[in-house]
Amino acid sequence: MLRYNRIAAAVIVAGLGLHFPAFAQEDAVVATVGDLEIRQSELDLAMSNLDSQLAQLPDEQKKVAALSSAIEVKLLVEGATAEGLDKTDDFKKRLNFISDRELHNAYFRKHVADAITDAEVKARYDKEVAALPKEEEVKAAHILVATEEEAKDVIKQLDAGKDFAELAKEKSTDSNKDDGGDLGWFGKGRMVPEFEEAAFKLEKGTYTKEPVKSQFGFHVIKVEDKRISPPPAFEQVEPQVRQLVMRDKYMDLIKKAKAEQKVDIKDETLRKEYDEVNKAQDAQPQQ
Repeated sequence: MLRYNRIAAAVIVAGLGLHFPAFAQEDAVVATVGDLEIRQSELDLAMSNLDSQLAQLPDEQKKVAALSSAIEVKLLVEGATAEGLDKTDDFKKRLNFISDRELHNAYFRKHVADAITDAEVKARYDKEVAALPKEEEVKAAHILVATEEEAKDVIKQLDAGKDFAELAKEKSTDSNKDDGGDLGWFGKGRMVPEFEEAAFKLEKGTYTKEPVKSQFGFHVIKVEDKRISPPPAFEQVEPQVRQLVMRDKYMDLIKKAKAEQKVDIKDETLRKEYDEVNKAQDAQPQQ
């Protein structure tokens, strides 16, 4: 399963990493090297294929780096052609491989990357949100003191009507004392067990009637509100959801092509490994 996930991820990343610059209708000559021309389209391709470090440069610096790379290529092309390197079997094999890969990439772009609609992404987000477990959250504040006696005294003052936030500012030793002990919203697993257990037992608007001991000291906890944890906003996770839709579209495309074309692997060991990968793929739940 792990191997399948790695292989599938590598294929998808290859697709996601594609760059297809929009070439101008008038493909201007940017530079010449001897009798060879470097056109704008070629410069755009060179820019889209810069390594990751150079890709972080400002646009003008990227353009210079891409032009330098394109010029270096052209400087050696004439010599390579004169020596007949374009006629060798090795060169032809590499050229065929690159051609096949670029056709794959063009098909991927047309039928996967460019075929995704905003409506599909939103529908997938809604589906994922609907499947999320319903988890309770509480909005709480606390007053942290060093001893049980101090905590009991805080509770007495609260029982007498003292304001919780004011008492936190006065008595608490926690760093959030100036915020009235406010801890914000949190779900289970965020706090130490003793604190969490006490907080989630409280009703909205109530506080603990006995001190809660933890490794930090003694707490008096007040729960101000409760809710079911809201899902992440669509805008926050839209890129990740789009990748899920892209992955599924790509895998559907591959499955359809496999059903229409026979794959025959001659090496038995390699065939078994390939079959294992495909069994893992078929075992993936339908998204």
